[in-house]
Amino acid sequence: MKPARILILIVAVVAAGLAGLLAMSMNGSKTVVVQQAEKTIVKDPTVNVLVAASNMPVGSRLSDQVMRWMAWPKAGIVAGFVTQENRPNAMADLNGSVVRLPIFEGEPIRIEKVADASGSTLSALLPSGKRAVATDISVATGAGGFILPNDRVDVIMVRRVKQEGKDDLHISSLLFSNIRVLAIDQQIEENAKGGRSVIGTTATLELTPQQATDLAAAQQASERLTLSLRSVADAQEPDADTLKDLATTDASAVQMIKSGEITNGAGVAR
Repeated sequence: MKPARILILIVAVVAAGLAGLLAMSMNGSKTVVVQQAEKTIVKDPTVNVLVAASNMPVGSRLSDQVMRWMAWPKAGIVAGFVTQENRPNAMADLNGSVVRLPIFEGEPIRIEKVADASGSTLSALLPSGKRAVATDISVATGAGGFILPNDRVDVIMVRRVKQEGKDDLHISSLLFSNIRVLAIDQQIEENAKGGRSVIGTTATLELTPQQATDLAAAQQASERLTLSLRSVADAQEPDADTLKDLATTDASAVQMIKSGEITNGAGVAR
């Protein structure tokens, strides 16, 4: 082979090698850096709300031991909540106030559920215009001792009517309907041990002024008064009217017991 051709071949090989190296350097691996965007969490604004630190039954009193501030979403604040913005000294202001309705742990303390600390506990529990009147009860006349404070009862009056030459009549009448029991003896809440029955001798009832007057008359005119326990579902029903005249009760509103037979006032057997 001629020397010129050999030289050209060598030059070509060298040029090809240089071209390959150049191509490899241009197409080398690239390092890709991926940046992860940080998550941005936006918290809803909160307000400190006064809540119960423990369960509080009816009649208990507020103190710094049973109240605390809790962060509450500002959008969830409703009228009646006690907030630290509006009442920063609320814990001191409400200290000693009486709980009128049960408040559970973590529940916001609403002004409607507490009463002023001044005066006795029972007077604080009474709604405006109502009266507290006590009447004697026993196991037989108090639903076997299962009537508790804050229950609803009907008050039934039993009277004895004497007749000349005849057996006495026992007349039963519904005196009051759906009456709230404020206390049994001096207990205004269930006992601390969680007992469900209270054997007492006196029941204190929540009455209107007219009902209080009627009860005083019924206590003198009746042979006995019986409390009939009502369902908790009846709590929202209004109190029924009382008997208008204890001396002349409507015959349809009474029951008479004669010789073991029960009839209404019109003489119809039941």
